[in-house]
Amino acid sequence: MSAAAPATEIVIGDAVIAGVAARAAAAVAGVRRLEPGVLGLVGQLARTGRQLWTGQEPAPAGGVRVRRAGQWLKIHVDLTMSGGARVGEVGRMVQREVARMVAEQTGVAVDEVVVTVLDIEPGQP
Repeated sequence: MSAAAPATEIVIGDAVIAGVAARAAAAVAGVRRLEPGVLGLVGQLARTGRQLWTGQEPAPAGGVRVRRAGQWLKIHVDLTMSGGARVGEVGRMVQREVARMVAEQTGVAVDEVVVTVLDIEPGQP
């Protein structure tokens, strides 16, 4: 008689999701940089402190906030765009890439990605 395999659960932490989302958003053409904003700074400080306290290397995720409610996942991305880039096009591409990369790398489906453009820098796109 063979014993049944023990039940396992894999939990993907918010810091991991935020790090994947940050890398995906920053790679989109027209995104100059991610900006944490006031709420993002508070969240980033808390997350970094918690990671340092537990001996983890903080993931670069400034400008990204992750919100969960049960199985529902919402990601907020605050960014600065390059001058000459089209806000709507870049915003939609950030939404698509963040959702795609988070799902691809973590297996977690993203229900919503909110992009806030905090600034547009003059110069080349």
